[in-house]
Amino acid sequence: MSSLQKKIVYVFNSYGVGHSEDAELKIKLAKKFLTLIAEAGPLPSQICFYTEGVRLCIQNSPVLDELRPLEHKGVELVLCSTCLDTFGLLDQVAIGVVGGMGDIVTAVMNADNTIPL
Repeated sequence: MSSLQKKIVYVFNSYGVGHSEDAELKIKLAKKFLTLIAEAGPLPSQICFYTEGVRLCIQNSPVLDELRPLEHKGVELVLCSTCLDTFGLLDQVAIGVVGGMGDIVTAVMNADNTIPL
């Protein structure tokens, strides 16, 4: 077994974590999850956001304080430009890099582990 660290990519495709109808619970879980991975590691190489997930990276998002430490530690936050454009949010991006679905596909294809949230 290689001693090299595996490349982990997390994917947010909803506004929060899980599939609950309880929006507050989904955000609470997202905040806790992001805090724990920032503290415990191993850090993912990237976190990708598409569909409703892009809303986590815009101004006034309830998880910006949890995303900032991850970005500062070198985790690339990749946002789907098509999704942002569809929702009219391109001018409200507060964190991350706006890319296309091609960037997200590349991240997922190059990962050793892709974990949808």
